[in-house]
Amino acid sequence: MAYWLALVAAISTSLVGQVLLKSGASGAVEAEGGFIDQLFRPHTMVGLVCYGGAALLYIVALRKIPMSVALPCTAASYVVIAVIGWTMFGETLGPAKIAAIGLISAGVALLATTA
Repeated sequence: MAYWLALVAAISTSLVGQVLLKSGASGAVEAEGGFIDQLFRPHTMVGLVCYGGAALLYIVALRKIPMSVALPCTAASYVVIAVIGWTMFGETLGPAKIAAIGLISAGVALLATTA
């Protein structure tokens, strides 16, 4: 059970990192030093730290969960991040994306139950 919790924590931490990286990438980027300025924005730096933490948690999860199950389970983050992108950043969520989210959700559920 602890390894499954580590996997859930890895996925959650990765989601937080995604949102922070998107937030750090938002706004006007100046022509000179734009990327460097963006890289050192607090949201970007914390987002990168979250990714590192997610990787460490994922390593813990891999100690007992088969990689063929653990990695596809991380696809659950695609579902959540699509909804976050829609609600927080005004990204579109049309019929094709909704259908894809349904297929991803079904696949993740199937894999998780066969582990």
